[in-house]
Amino acid sequence: MKDSYGREINYMRISITDKCNYRCKYCMPEEGIPDLGHDQILRYEELEAIVRASVELGIHKFRLTGGEPLVRKGIVDFVGRLKSIPGVEELTMTTNGALLGALAKPLRDAGLDRVNISLDSLKHKRFKEITRCGDLKDVLAGIEASTKAGFSPIKLNVVTMKGFNDDEIMDFVQLAKEEPFEVRFIELMPFNGNKDIDYGYISSEEIMAKIPNLIAVKGPISDSGVAQLYSLPGSKGYIGFISPLSHCFCPDCNKVRITSDGKLKTCLHSNNEHDLKPALIEKANGDFHIEKIKSSIRDAIMGKEECHHLEPGKATVERNMNKIGG
Repeated sequence: MKDSYGREINYMRISITDKCNYRCKYCMPEEGIPDLGHDQILRYEELEAIVRASVELGIHKFRLTGGEPLVRKGIVDFVGRLKSIPGVEELTMTTNGALLGALAKPLRDAGLDRVNISLDSLKHKRFKEITRCGDLKDVLAGIEASTKAGFSPIKLNVVTMKGFNDDEIMDFVQLAKEEPFEVRFIELMPFNGNKDIDYGYISSEEIMAKIPNLIAVKGPISDSGVAQLYSLPGSKGYIGFISPLSHCFCPDCNKVRITSDGKLKTCLHSNNEHDLKPALIEKANGDFHIEKIKSSIRDAIMGKEECHHLEPGKATVERNMNKIGG
């Protein structure tokens, strides 16, 4: 369906949990954030009902996020249930990759189409520093398992931070040259949870200036998302740039988000939220009133903001990123 500005909304990101096994500095404070109780998190059956309603509105692309989605029990079966819904054309996941070593193949067998893996450093000590508790070896094992499972392309999300990992840019570029990965440099977005970090914003233009011989990618692959894609001579993979601050892509925004506690957010950087829980009413036979859910989603989409008002270093939204979904 189209919003009030004529944008076709066909993509939904669904946070299935606010819990995470990392404490990344740009996502949440060191002490973490109290988890929502089980009674506040949407059940899988409720999330499935939202997806069934959404496909009837023309949304056909879905991404599972967290927190960290792989820490929620039953995730493999849930993927299989969503993928079996008529109208779900693409089902993907954003993960920190720490648990993919064991779960990549089961997820692929269940129908998951693709994985995006967060990877902010290729240096073990530095990776531990940014995640506060992560082990780079686990993520590398997850990437290897995902490759063997047949996920393609594997997208590696690198939040680029001046004074932290901007000296690794060419290391990531080399990784994309040697492997068929899509390495995506993402501008650091301000959230309340990262307002006190020591690292700074670096624009996509500054990163591009460090990488010689970039070739803009044309054709269908370049139209697959918000990343501006480039290749390099002799490269097996691609370099992408996601630039929400320096190159606002709001006019082409096609997505909405569902938080783990049932709020529909039409913009990542807005405090406006539409509560779907009142529409999630089960019938006596256990089914849901799909038309009520559709109506609630439709109302929210028609109120979607025209654009965000992001500025480097200025948080515009009260929730931390792990409470929204990556």
